Amino acid sequence: MADPKSYIIESLDTGLRLMRLFLTHDTLSVTGAARELEVARSTAHRVLSTLESRGFATRDASGRGYSAGPELVTLGRPAGYGPEIRARLQVVLDAAATATGETISTAALIGDQVIITDGRESPHPVRTVLESGRAHPAHATSAGKVLLAQLTTEQVCALYPEERLTGVTGHTLISRTALLAELAGVRTLGRADSLSESVPGMNAVAVPLAGNSWRDRLALMASMPADRGGEPELARHAVALKKAAGLLPQPPS
Repeated sequence: MADPKSYIIESLDTGLRLMRLFLTHDTLSVTGAARELEVARSTAHRVLSTLESRGFATRDASGRGYSAGPELVTLGRPAGYGPEIRARLQVVLDAAATATGETISTAALIGDQVIITDGRESPHPVRTVLESGRAHPAHATSAGKVLLAQLTTEQVCALYPEERLTGVTGHTLISRTALLAELAGVRTLGRADSLSESVPGMNAVAVPLAGNSWRDRLALMASMPADRGGEPELARHAVALKKAAGLLPQPPS
């Protein structure tokens, strides 16, 4: 039987190995990629340029490095689904649900969508229904905005190449300029709100939960009927969510 290595296309192999580097590096320079792959700098530049043209890499703010592009982010495995992280999240979900009395969710960013990965449903007769596994447009949800705020401006623009965004309700942000401005505020406050932007009559607040890179970031969100979730309540719930997020056990070394 022929050795599989005899069929390797060298340029494709280099591109695949370079994409794998984004699993362990948030940004890569041409020089750094060449060093890691042990190839010429010109080769690394050509491969990165090719990945950029196909959406698998995007320029960072400096213009000298590259970050994971929207296509690669979309292909990445959603955070929050592995048994180990789900087990660690239970104490966080229980604490947040007890403190707020509202429906609690964890969410991961996949491209320009957020996926609900786990949660607890409120005991209130009128409540937000927990929808584990459901995808929502990230720009219309508090969890999505928290996760988008942890990306670079260049990565956000790559996910939203057009100025006009899809309106989910009459309250959804419908321009990229408005979204970028709100994300700047989210970074400052450490929380994001959604006021009937995803579902009419439903408000939500979210805070960052876990992860140091796009590969494993999660958001912790509390959602509720709008008449029970005005600005004072959302601010109070954000404090409770941050406290609950601090209970996340560290993974075993």
